[in-house]
Amino acid sequence: PGGSDGQFPDSSESMSSLAQGMIGKHCILELYECNKHKLNDEAFVRTTLTSSAKLAGAKLINMITHRFHPQGITGLALLAESHLSLHSWPEIGYGAVDVFTCGEHTMPEKACKLLSKDFEAKNCSFKNIDREIPAEIETLPRDAGS
Repeated sequence: PGGSDGQFPDSSESMSSLAQGMIGKHCILELYECNKHKLNDEAFVRTTLTSSAKLAGAKLINMITHRFHPQGITGLALLAESHLSLHSWPEIGYGAVDVFTCGEHTMPEKACKLLSKDFEAKNCSFKNIDREIPAEIETLPRDAGS
């Protein structure tokens, strides 16, 4: 499977069609030196995940968050196209983000860029993984009724 490390791709790269055999894009984002208060604000996390999903062109089906004590939040946005999640460690200013989308209309890189901005990350690490159908099963017949 393909992938890239580094900065966020520009919008033209984000909007390119999925390659033959590719089923979706999976973005992994590490946020460092974030605003600790925002990482520990459950309402802010919900709002930011919702905005990020919308910006990516995804349809939000459901949102669930859990606040840990004494600190930290996990948020999961269930998307029609897959999911977007955040796990926060406010005590060290760190957020772990996972965005997986299927379909040619979605742009998960845009969601990552917004999350980095909204949590005021001073540093980040971004990886974009092309999810591919293994060649051995790509040609198998699919049963649309299953």
